[in-house]
Amino acid sequence: MRSINFENAFYADDGDWIESLLVASASPFDPEAALADLSRVELFHCEQVVDGSTEPTYRLTVVAHEPYPFLLGVVLRENAIPNRLEFLNGHLRGVVTVTEWESFRTLADRIQEQFGEFELLSVNQVETTGEPLGSGQLGRALRNELSPEQLTVLRTAHRMGYFDAPRRVSADEIAAELDIAQSTLSERLRLAEKRLFDLVFSVPDESSTDAADR
Repeated sequence: MRSINFENAFYADDGDWIESLLVASASPFDPEAALADLSRVELFHCEQVVDGSTEPTYRLTVVAHEPYPFLLGVVLRENAIPNRLEFLNGHLRGVVTVTEWESFRTLADRIQEQFGEFELLSVNQVETTGEPLGSGQLGRALRNELSPEQLTVLRTAHRMGYFDAPRRVSADEIAAELDIAQSTLSERLRLAEKRLFDLVFSVPDESSTDAADR
């Protein structure tokens, strides 16, 4: 593996974290086999990312059992904003934002104490905090939350201009393109749109499990 970008982490329960990792490799590899020797990590989902790069890139969602004070935990406990965490060439590099220099000194001391080594590469004064980990993940959330049929309906409707103003196609034309009944299209589209709005506005949906199966 050439590099591992730590995209996001969510605490599940009892020391378990759900982590999103973007992995770039010099050659194709089997993610499940690569994680087989890690007793505290379980592969939950894997997808190859097509980004125009010549190197194979994979997005892994893993369940990791580890104590809270790993690097991200140290950063968050010191009220710093993690912007980027990357494992590259045998070293873990991070970009974080703090409000005061003394806060950074405290964070550096904590990292040194916890992990035994710390090197400051650069410091910049900025007007904004920058993008925290997990920004712009709506697309990945959709792929996890919607069924393949609902995603297909949304993609096709968007591609054909159903959401344009004015609309370029009707629901009947989309149904014909997908070779499904118009009533089936309407139900899938309605459920997909509802789930999309739930994700955007963070509205809990008790029926999301049932909806995802349709």
